[in-house]
Amino acid sequence: MKTIESIEKYKEEMTDWRRDIHAHPEIAFEEHRTARIVAEKLESFGIEVETGIAGTGVVGTLKKGRGNVAIGLRADLDALPIQEANDFDHASVNPGKMHACGHDGHTTMLLGAAKYLAEESNFEGIVHFIFQPAEENEGGGRAMIEAGLFDKYPVESVFGMHNIPGMPVGTFAIKSGPMMAAFDIFRLTITGKGGHAAMPQFTIDPMLVGTKIVEAYQSIISRFIDPQEPAVISVTQFHAGDAYNVIPNEVEIRGCTRCFSPKVQSLMEDKMRTMATDIARAYGAQANFFYEQRYPATINSKAESDVAGEVAASIVGADRVNFNPKPAMGSEDFAFMLQEKPGSYIWTGNGDGEGSCAVHNPGYDFNDDVLPVGSTYWVRLVEKLLPSLS
Repeated sequence: MKTIESIEKYKEEMTDWRRDIHAHPEIAFEEHRTARIVAEKLESFGIEVETGIAGTGVVGTLKKGRGNVAIGLRADLDALPIQEANDFDHASVNPGKMHACGHDGHTTMLLGAAKYLAEESNFEGIVHFIFQPAEENEGGGRAMIEAGLFDKYPVESVFGMHNIPGMPVGTFAIKSGPMMAAFDIFRLTITGKGGHAAMPQFTIDPMLVGTKIVEAYQSIISRFIDPQEPAVISVTQFHAGDAYNVIPNEVEIRGCTRCFSPKVQSLMEDKMRTMATDIARAYGAQANFFYEQRYPATINSKAESDVAGEVAASIVGADRVNFNPKPAMGSEDFAFMLQEKPGSYIWTGNGDGEGSCAVHNPGYDFNDDVLPVGSTYWVRLVEKLLPSLS
């Protein structure tokens, strides 16, 4: 594996950065401490910094030579509202908040690359280091774009990276086309007529109506969507009732959908609304259906993905790069940036050995052995895309 020697030398320093961030997690749009640390480190590397973009976003700009070609490299800052179960020294000190997805590692890898690029790398052009808030559920990528990210910092292309537990350290996965699914949410309120549980004939039971709708939703996937189009409808909440002997007046059902196609997104929304309305009406109840398209699918452009894959192979070897990974049904708001600019989103292995843990789990931790690998990838990508200074 051909990681950069200088980056390997400050792996211990990067590990300290990463563990400090891990110990002080901040959730969406609250990343004030994390943003301050990022800005201070970028400034210490001699990089121009703007803070406060979309609240807590940070952009560092490094220009060398007279070239005007600009690229964007993005990392995410936020943690999750999870109570950490780990008991190591750098476990979260903020109750109910945890870096359970590795954004602490993503931030550190980009900082490591920024340090090397500022102090040692020989290129001509502009690199914008984009540190984005609120990736988890709240659309910080969209918020940065709406705040004028690419108007103030125009780029030819933009790139993102995420760790993947289960993939060995020193491996990558990338391809053009879909990498992550679209993520939408829905909320359905069913209003019936509550009453005594001993006399259901005098009620319109919204619990019964709700279960029929939930069951019907599963037929959308199996009977209305092409079997070759991946799609998921998951009901994750069913709220109703306060007593053993009372049929409630109202039920609220919530959940999410996943797919890769705008056409499938629209089809699911339409079918879910129609089924809810019609089934409720058949039982004499009313349905109020709300659907929100949250994150689009993460779609890599071909030219940029080809370059990213070539760079990854130059570091770890082509045999350790999966050039045709199966798209994940999880979502990623880097998708908003890819809707604005060509670019690619690559996965890097976080480890597959004993103790490896899936993201969004209270026992997860980022693998510090990945730090030099990810930083090297960012540096080599810049050096590939921007010409050397003569």
